[in-house]
Order: sequence, then C-alpha cells, then structure tokens
Amino acid sequence: MDLGEAMNVPELYRGLFDDAAVFPPGDLPLAEAVPAHLAHRAAPYAAAVGPLLAPVDKLAELSLLAPEFPIVVTVPTGRLADALKAAARLPLAGVEYVAGEDVRAAVAELDALLPDGVDAAVEVPRAASPDALDALAGTRYRAKYRTGGLSFAAFPSVAELAGFQVACAERELPYKCTAGLHNAVRHTDLGTGYEHHGFLNVLLAAGSSDREQATELLAERDGARLATAVQSLTEHQIARIRSAFTAFGTCSIAEPLEDLARLGLLENS
Repeated sequence: MDLGEAMNVPELYRGLFDDAAVFPPGDLPLAEAVPAHLAHRAAPYAAAVGPLLAPVDKLAELSLLAPEFPIVVTVPTGRLADALKAAARLPLAGVEYVAGEDVRAAVAELDALLPDGVDAAVEVPRAASPDALDALAGTRYRAKYRTGGLSFAAFPSVAELAGFQVACAERELPYKCTAGLHNAVRHTDLGTGYEHHGFLNVLLAAGSSDREQATELLAERDGARLATAVQSLTEHQIARIRSAFTAFGTCSIAEPLEDLARLGLLENS
C-alpha cells in the first residue's frame, strides 16, 4: 500500500502513534523533526498521528522553530516547573512526567502546577506497586509504561506487561506506552536479540481484564492471527481498548503503518 494515497484510518489506530522522532534510536535533529512532523500531519494517514514529543532540554531550540502543532514534553522528576516555564511560548498539549518512586508526590505536583487543558502521562516504575497505580486512578492523568529501550533489561516480559495492563484495567486507568513498539507483531530483533512487543498485541491485550488471556495475546507471534482478531473487534470493543491504551511513542511513523498495510488492516478511501 502506498502511504501517499488517500486512506481510511480505522478508529483503532486514530491518534495512536505519538511522534518520538527526536528520541533514540531515531535521534532526528529538531530542525528536521519539525518539518517531518508537519508532513505527517498533512499526509493521508494524519488521523493516526499524535503530537510531537520533545525532551525538556530541547525546548529552547524548539521555541525558535515556532511550531504551530501540539507539543508534548517529556520531563524528568523535579523539573516540572522549569519545563512549564520553558514551554510558555509553545502550543503545549501535554507533559510526560517521570514519577520516580513517589507517584503520589508527582500527582500532587501536577495538581499544583499543570495548567487546565494540558494533559499529563505519569511514567511509573516498571515494577509499579498497586499503590502507585492507585495514586493515579481517578485523577485526570494517564499512566505511562516503558515497553523497550536500548538493553535486554529494558523490555518487560509478556507476564510483566500483562500484569500492568490488567492492573490498569481493574482501576479503569488509561495508559500510554513508550519504546520498542514500532512493529505490529511481537518478534525477536535479529540484530540485537531483543524481544520486541507488538503494538497489535498490546492493543488486543488492552481489551482483556484476564491476566492469562492478556499474556497469551502479548505472546502471539502470528501476524495473520492477530489481524483476524483485530478484524473481529466490535465498535464497543475498539472503544474500550482505546480508552485504556491511548497511544505509544514511536521514532518512526511510517514503519507501524507499513506493518498494518502488510497485514491488510489499512484501506484506501
């Protein structure tokens, strides 16, 4: 499928792919990332594209480029006030805040400093305790969970990820993911040996409140089976999945779309 052709973006993938081009392993310079994001927002697949993600240390440079599209800033623990000040001239749509071990303190800080209308996702530790998720449940904030990185240890097991997803489902807590999800189907990277989760696996598991079933869905490596499962979803199931799993950051927007096209899950309009 030609991504330059007009297409219908199914509801399951709308706004799913946050543009993390400036982060590893993409590491695209901001001077290139900004026009590239503009091109994504004007492309036939624009409905699938979320905001541009930028680290707090690049906000001064980003302000000089004067983007007119939504920006989400990633913020380390303790730097929220600085980040909001640095983003004052940007169209700030949200922040992604690393909570550290004290999620309740992060929530209190967000409550005190975050302007109305600005979204927040709070990155919880991989081995987040029930109390950490309880601290987010019922707030206006999402959880953020790291699903990959630049080492074997950065990739959670299917059991660990399923446990996080089901724990969020039990609390009706929405979440986004980051890192390692740019392909649709779970696979082993032949270059690194890393076990990558697939975003279709994560989408389907997001619709389950049963840990065993979620684990099985996350472990599935047959793209055709996953595609069949996706095509059988009802509108109600899709709405439930996307209210749970809201987005993930990817350094490539084209790659996940190409995977969907290969699986027959995108159509020309």
